[in-house]
Amino acid sequence: MDLSQYAELFLAESREHLSVCNQLLLDWERAPANPAPVAGLFRAVHTVKGMAATMGYARVTDVAHRTENLLDLLRRGARPATDELLQLLFRARDALENAVELSVVGREDELDVAEVVADLESAATLLAGPARSTAAPTAAAAVEPRAAPGGGGRLVQVTLRAEAPLKGGRALLALKRAQALGAVQGVTPPQAAFESDDFDGRFSFRLESSAAPAEIERAVRGAGDVEHVSVGGEERRAAAPRTAAAGAAGGGVGAPGDAVPEKSRHIRVDLRRLDELMDLIGELVTARGRLNELAAERRDPALDDVAIQISRLSGDLQAGIIQARMTPVWQVFDRFPRLVRDLARELDKQVAFRVEGKEIELDRAILDELGDPLLHLIRNAVDHGIETPAERRRRGKPPEGEIVLAAVRERASVAISVSDNGRGIDRARILERAKREGLVDAHTEALSDDQLLRVLARPGFSTADAVTSVSGRGVGIDVAVTRIRALGGSIDIRTEAGKGTSFVLRLPVTLAIVRALIAGVGRERYALPLTYVAETVEFGVQPTTMVEGREAIVLRDRVVPLVHLRRMLGVSGDAPPRCPIIVLEMGERRSGIVVDGMLGQQEIVVKGFDPPQGTLPVFSGATIMGDGIPALILDAGGLV
Repeated sequence: MDLSQYAELFLAESREHLSVCNQLLLDWERAPANPAPVAGLFRAVHTVKGMAATMGYARVTDVAHRTENLLDLLRRGARPATDELLQLLFRARDALENAVELSVVGREDELDVAEVVADLESAATLLAGPARSTAAPTAAAAVEPRAAPGGGGRLVQVTLRAEAPLKGGRALLALKRAQALGAVQGVTPPQAAFESDDFDGRFSFRLESSAAPAEIERAVRGAGDVEHVSVGGEERRAAAPRTAAAGAAGGGVGAPGDAVPEKSRHIRVDLRRLDELMDLIGELVTARGRLNELAAERRDPALDDVAIQISRLSGDLQAGIIQARMTPVWQVFDRFPRLVRDLARELDKQVAFRVEGKEIELDRAILDELGDPLLHLIRNAVDHGIETPAERRRRGKPPEGEIVLAAVRERASVAISVSDNGRGIDRARILERAKREGLVDAHTEALSDDQLLRVLARPGFSTADAVTSVSGRGVGIDVAVTRIRALGGSIDIRTEAGKGTSFVLRLPVTLAIVRALIAGVGRERYALPLTYVAETVEFGVQPTTMVEGREAIVLRDRVVPLVHLRRMLGVSGDAPPRCPIIVLEMGERRSGIVVDGMLGQQEIVVKGFDPPQGTLPVFSGATIMGDGIPALILDAGGLV
């Protein structure tokens, strides 16, 4: 059996365990006298070691084994964590992560783990003292008499732990270890069955070897996660359940009430398969729209019934597939506590990092793109936002600053904020530099929040006086704004001198299929995601005014700037006498889009859109309408 088929599963499982290690190390660092995290660290590293041994990744196994030895000594001695020890364990965890990533892609030879392995061994020797022994097995075990093989070899029956990952690979490794002692035959079930999802970790084989039963058992248990090994005796019945209670009364097939392990209701699915399903349901949505148009034209009751039924079934299917793609944001958020901790140490700052709303879910495609923008915003918060302990004391603040990463659900979107209680942004300094670089009018006296964000998001613009390993190149805010806009979202900034800064990212829950308002301008149709549509009013009913050189209306005591889409796009001809205004709302910002008419609502499939050079930056994608004609999707963030 080819173990390479387990590589992706090994990578995913290892990443989860190493993420747990990160969190437990951070918990232990915050409470050094609390020994509770050590047990969790030991279990996580032990699991990674077992999986790596199964896959044959020797260097991952070695680093994990040395780390496990050190953690075992700490666990048994219940010693408090020192700064040096925690730093070593963080290094070991990082070395493990690097070793896992390179081993999976066949680049294990590039690994250099000698230094961290030596440091781990030195720390373990120091902790153990002279009592530590690496003696060989006892003499009693060595002189154990060897049994002669019987006809066809001795029966060896193995049961793996129920919670063991990679059961198929683990069983294969056990067979390989047994083969080192003699010829293996009669494997039951066949090795091909090890690959099945139904393989429960129980198998048997016959071994032709003169090795003692204890030696055979040690070899098989060396595969890891082995619950039970028996050498010799009678073969178990294939139908016997894992528990001894089976067959007590009926004497044969287990009754429904027997204690049979419950099958897991969770499986891992390659994201590419979900992407393929999403593409197919997208095509189905387009075809559904065409069918609905035909049904409306023909007015055939039978066709109407079929169209309604197909709409309902495809809608349910669509909702199910979208739900399967939803992923909690903690899968991205959990990487940042370690980042903040390392940056704070590097910059000699004290920073508490708090995460809220980890259970909020987003489409996996959006979540995968969210890491970089958040990374830049959090690095900026640590470097530019939070002051040094001495500066905070001078300002009457506690020496430890705080950064909060929070996610909340807002109607059909999700708002993610990165907030700090640091020094805030010096608007006067930003304005001075912006004037010097010609980014704002020389007569501008103050920067609003929107103007401030536009200036900070200019490529190459930085408030740092020098380039460091953390910041200073002027790409952080630019990357964040560009990526969030590409996802159909928006980003806002709120800052107050001496009190801190908050960036708020607003994102759609899913990108693939969205409900949109279809608007007409001239002969063209445009789609606006309903997520950002607050209301519609008629142009001309509300009195217009001029605010900062822009036409606007006052709607319920709020000024709403207007954008005439016909003028913006350069559409020739006269506008109709009565035009609707679509009021868009993103956070606290509002804008009114004047169009020729509204053609209805429908679900659209969002397709990527690479605009030709010179195209206005107000389109976020394209879609195919029910009649087969494409329509552009307007970017609400570019219009508000």
